[in-house]
Amino acid sequence: MLSIILSGHGGFATGLEKAMKQILGEQEQFIAIDFPETSSTALLTSQFETAISALDESEGLVFLTDLLGGTPFRVASTMALEQPGREVITGINLQLLLEMVLERDGLSSKEFRLQALECGHRGLTSLVDEMGRYREAEAVEEGI
Repeated sequence: MLSIILSGHGGFATGLEKAMKQILGEQEQFIAIDFPETSSTALLTSQFETAISALDESEGLVFLTDLLGGTPFRVASTMALEQPGREVITGINLQLLLEMVLERDGLSSKEFRLQALECGHRGLTSLVDEMGRYREAEAVEEGI
């Protein structure tokens, strides 16, 4: 199973983890690390190193972060480039987290990345668009 480290600014990571646990229950090979304003790049790096040593990386490791270019993303990117089988995905949200945690078994880190990007694009929508899809499906069912 792929290991996951989720990180983001403030209480982002532990907040998403709490929501994930409410819906899916406890997850193996998953660690959430917050980056509050009182933290530093050095501390976050140390926390990532500790998390990596606690996880089984044999099937790969994926870092999920909140913001492209932010400190959690930059630290994760540095660590991902140090070893094959590591990926960084940024712009994470609850829908993407839930879907990918459920889908990660049997995926390589590269397959996880590709599927997560597809899921992320599919998951961003609006009420108007969803209502339009519902109407289109309804029209097809009625034979129009």
